[in-house]
Amino acid sequence: MNSLFRLTWRSTALRAGLVGALALSGCATPIERTRPAIELPATWTEASPASNTLQRDWWRGFRSAELDGLINAAQSSSPTLAIAGERVQQAELLVRSAGATLFPSVGIAGGSGAQRSDPSGASARTSKSTNVSLGVSYEVDLWGRLTAGVQGAESSLAASRYDLESARLSLTTGVANAYFQVLALRMRLVIARENLAIAERVIRIVDARYRNGAASALDVSRQRITVMTQRATIEPLEVQERQTVSALAVLLGRTPQTVQVASRSFDDLALPEVGAALPSELLVRRPDLASAEAQLAGADADVAAARAALLPSLSLSASAGVASASLLSLANPATTLGLTASLAQTLFDGGRLRNQVALGESARRQLVESYRAAIYTALKEVEDALGNAVRHQGQEQSQLAIRDEAQRSLRLAELRYREGADDLTSVLDAQRTLFSSLDQLAQLRLARLTAALDLYKALGGGWSVSVS
Repeated sequence: MNSLFRLTWRSTALRAGLVGALALSGCATPIERTRPAIELPATWTEASPASNTLQRDWWRGFRSAELDGLINAAQSSSPTLAIAGERVQQAELLVRSAGATLFPSVGIAGGSGAQRSDPSGASARTSKSTNVSLGVSYEVDLWGRLTAGVQGAESSLAASRYDLESARLSLTTGVANAYFQVLALRMRLVIARENLAIAERVIRIVDARYRNGAASALDVSRQRITVMTQRATIEPLEVQERQTVSALAVLLGRTPQTVQVASRSFDDLALPEVGAALPSELLVRRPDLASAEAQLAGADADVAAARAALLPSLSLSASAGVASASLLSLANPATTLGLTASLAQTLFDGGRLRNQVALGESARRQLVESYRAAIYTALKEVEDALGNAVRHQGQEQSQLAIRDEAQRSLRLAELRYREGADDLTSVLDAQRTLFSSLDQLAQLRLARLTAALDLYKALGGGWSVSVS
């Protein structure tokens, strides 16, 4: 037992030495942070449609309970979000693994055995032994290499969390976009069927005039072509609608056969307007830009670690143990105690370590340019979305006037043809104008909704760095 006490006392002395070594790691060189020089504009070129602040649940502004349910379902069961979430878990584990390198590693080993030797011409001998040993090893982080590794892992974790938010934003806008496309296709189907009914109504007029000798067979044939053309436009729209619902099902993480969309048109939807805030705020409101900045911070840490690897490394190790000449017993043990400090410096490695530094610096420069490009792209996306929102609104108002005039023109053309004051060409032209204006109006309404989604996505969907 006295030997064990002495071992404990000496182990305490070793621990004190290790604590002093730990204090040496506090002199690590701080990591340089790279910041690209970018002068952001003070205001947007395009006018912001409103001053309302974009909220994280922006989709509720459309006032569609069905859309709310679809987005909630997607956020809870989408494979895309599940994949991004697992990447965050992996990054957290890497941070823990990197952090473990800052602490000493402790191991214990023990063994007991017997050995019999029977040499020729001598009596047999049996030896027994039992031993228990404790080992501690620690690398002193003199130059901050290990700390840089931890900070690099933490930056990767932050980037993965921002990537998760980017995936969430892409998913929600994707679900809303697919939902709006389904409604637009259904509206276009209604318009196509109404146009078919108009064409069939006109052909009845043409047939009646033909039977009375007031119209030619050519007039009947031309109107029949119009009817068949309108009928042929219906099936492709029906197929496209089913395929869009299937695409929506994939976003929801469901089988296409189980997803149904109840709404039939845009009539019950509201179109909220939000302000774009200031361009300088975009850097903290878009998760993709935050991810690019975090990756750049990780590159800074990688460069710091590569530079620190060029300098000498200091490692400490200590061991303590007891051993006895008995089997499965520590009676009358002998104690051993050891402490080792080793200093290592690479003298020649063919330039491998210096190439690692150069490689890290090149990767950092690449990320700087990627970050700058991402900022420029983000600014353009907001400008484009603002311009499209205003332009599509004006186009829809103009298209409403075109539709009303086309309906009036067709009524007049039918009346004049019925009375024999005009030929069928005027009716055919009026039909084509009305059919085109109605279909264009449905597509412009979809374009306005899509432009709103583009603006919400370009602004970061109400997210900010302070929100996690």
